[in-house]
Amino acid sequence: MLAAETGIVEEWLSEFKTVPEASIPSYAKNLKDKISLVSSLYKVIQDPQSELLEPVCHQLFEFYRSGEELLLQFTLQFLPELIWCYLAVSASKDLQSSGCIEALLLGVYNLEIVDKEGHSRVLSFTIPSLSKPSVYHEPSSIGSMALTEGALSQHGLSRVVYSGPYLQREMLTAQNRFEVLTFLLLRYNAALSYMPAVSLQSLCQICSRICVCGYPRQQVRKYRGINSRIPVSSEFMVQMLTGIYYAFYNGEWDLARKAMDDVLYRAQLELYPEPLLVANAIKASLPQGAIKSSKEGIQVEITPTASRISRNAVTSMSIRGHRWKRHEQPDNANDTTESGSFVIPEISVTNVAGERTGNGEKSRAPAESDAPHIQGVQETPTDPRVDSKSLPEIRRQKSVRKIMEDGISSPGRVQF
Repeated sequence: MLAAETGIVEEWLSEFKTVPEASIPSYAKNLKDKISLVSSLYKVIQDPQSELLEPVCHQLFEFYRSGEELLLQFTLQFLPELIWCYLAVSASKDLQSSGCIEALLLGVYNLEIVDKEGHSRVLSFTIPSLSKPSVYHEPSSIGSMALTEGALSQHGLSRVVYSGPYLQREMLTAQNRFEVLTFLLLRYNAALSYMPAVSLQSLCQICSRICVCGYPRQQVRKYRGINSRIPVSSEFMVQMLTGIYYAFYNGEWDLARKAMDDVLYRAQLELYPEPLLVANAIKASLPQGAIKSSKEGIQVEITPTASRISRNAVTSMSIRGHRWKRHEQPDNANDTTESGSFVIPEISVTNVAGERTGNGEKSRAPAESDAPHIQGVQETPTDPRVDSKSLPEIRRQKSVRKIMEDGISSPGRVQF
């Protein structure tokens, strides 16, 4: 560490001791904006041989048990880095240098497993029902559910899962290590929305390192330091994936993607079903493009309060209107052309062999057998009362009636 960074940490250690109790809330509010202090504390934690590590851990524990929510969150942001440092030192068999970190982790754990009255805390979680909509799913998108007697009896019932009570621990051993660390990571995930970006970055990085250290992928990731394999539990990996999933949609796409791939890699090697299920589910739900901004989130469809019909819905009225619109022809297109041909309106809508006249297209040349009728139809009416604008309509009606009476049919039409 640089001398300036050491001075920042030493000033922070001495400053809190002189703060009066009434000024602690304002002190805690200004503490999160000290970026240089947070960076210096990370460097102290990452160096197990630092002389400042023990007083820093002691002060972080004082913050946690002070009862001030902002001070508690300030300590929680270093939890992923503290877990990594403890596991790294444990893997190297140098347990003496991790004594203060172990004491801090045990202190936070023992404070969290009891309530304010000192009774053992039992955590509960309500499993959502798929038959009711939520921000994650719509019942209609799942498909039709069979309304059996058993399904109706379970409708509306909520299933609650309980966890705990937890035992107090005086020291971390190989048997209870990941029980304690899993609970601490669960407590960290409960406060993810308050964690700064540097804490989310630390979470993704330590997840990758824990999962690949001692395996061939460590050379691919170019992680230096310990080369020993760090044992992990299935529950601990699920908690890691919970934090990684939050980091995806809060500005840490690249680091979260790398961490998820490493967790999935380790879960495949260990054959852990729970992490495999969660990691594959997260991977399948990710969008194609990277979400860089923290303002972007998961897009969901809210159930409408009133029924609505799609504008493009196919109804009997739309089919009828489409059929009449198709056979409508402009007056100029139905008038006599220069070559003496005209358009006869389509009568049949069945699939009969022959060419059909499209909208706005000229019809084919008339057959020889149609010539006498065409000549008779094209004679100009002698009635002076007939307006010139109605001539095309009169000629069209005469042509259809004449052809129908004589029974003359042409390709593409059906003879009635």
